[in-house]
Amino acid sequence: MSEVWFYMLEREPVDAVLPGLLARGLQRGLRLAVQANDAEALKLLSEKLWAYEDVAFLAHGDAAVPMPERQPIYLTTAEDNPNGATYRFFIAGAEPSRLEGLTRASILFDGTDAAALAQARELWRRFKAEGHEISYWKQDEAGRWVNQAA
Repeated sequence: MSEVWFYMLEREPVDAVLPGLLARGLQRGLRLAVQANDAEALKLLSEKLWAYEDVAFLAHGDAAVPMPERQPIYLTTAEDNPNGATYRFFIAGAEPSRLEGLTRASILFDGTDAAALAQARELWRRFKAEGHEISYWKQDEAGRWVNQAA
């Protein structure tokens, strides 16, 4: 079974939150993928990753770059996984159709958007019924992520 982590975004947009989560994954030596329904969301994210910090960037690629299998972070609008990512982030309304091969699926959603909240609740019910380990993360007043389901 895979872990499924839900990140409810209320304080910052996904393109402000996700680079930090990806950076932590890379520090742990993980292979990562980000899936979105919207190519524009991935374009904006890509720009944020290239300018992550003044002295650093988060290397990444997509199907248009040579050797996508060598990318530590793979951006996609499909379910492809050429870099063998075992941690996958779902943004901009994307949702997993299957979790096979994933250690963790992280679903980031806008907690102020009624449709996104309804989608997250439906996914929660689905993955809970399938027996996956579920976590629900929300930022506290200091901006730290706190597991609300623990």
